[in-house]
Amino acid sequence: MKTKKQAIEIIETMKKMYPDATCSLDFKTPFQMTIAVMLSAQCTDERVNKTTPYLFEKYGTPEKMAEADIKDLEEIIHPCGFYKNKAKNMKACSQMLVQEFNGIVPQNMEELQKLPGVGRKSANVIMLEAFHDPQGIAVDTHAKRISNKMGFSKQTEPEKIEQDLLKVFPKEYYYDVNHLFVWHGRNACDARKPNCVDCDVRKYCDNYKKNFKEIP
Repeated sequence: MKTKKQAIEIIETMKKMYPDATCSLDFKTPFQMTIAVMLSAQCTDERVNKTTPYLFEKYGTPEKMAEADIKDLEEIIHPCGFYKNKAKNMKACSQMLVQEFNGIVPQNMEELQKLPGVGRKSANVIMLEAFHDPQGIAVDTHAKRISNKMGFSKQTEPEKIEQDLLKVFPKEYYYDVNHLFVWHGRNACDARKPNCVDCDVRKYCDNYKKNFKEIP
């Protein structure tokens, strides 16, 4: 496990590595963010961003999507994969928002996770991006890989990894951690071919120490 001092040093270094790190999903409202996050599961943000303009033009509010024909939703989001399950959750989520939340996306983790298709990771992303009030750290495939390799956590379950991360990162760093782990995973710590030798945080990385004798 890393200490708080090491955790902060790592994030401060990553902030210099990725000064433009931010969310790459396109959205205009909390509802659109919620739907975009659902679509991003097992799908690239680039593909989601190509799909949502037309989707939101037709069904950009909970009220409209709640009344949408499920087959039409499936056809529109087909390129994003798992389209049947995603369409089902999108419609059910919209219906719950209309019926139980007056068409407004709730601004707290507990109620967000009641929505169909919204788990803890998605709720973390929504709180961060839509409301600028991060309550935790979203553990996606990038965050999981980096946490394990760097030595932040030995756990494999996302929620347990998140709890380990929350022990070492002060809340004021939640915003940065959420974005930087994604960017680092995409740009350096690739799952198949990580660029360890040129990585600016390699001296903190347990995986690097294990596989390389000298640590500059």
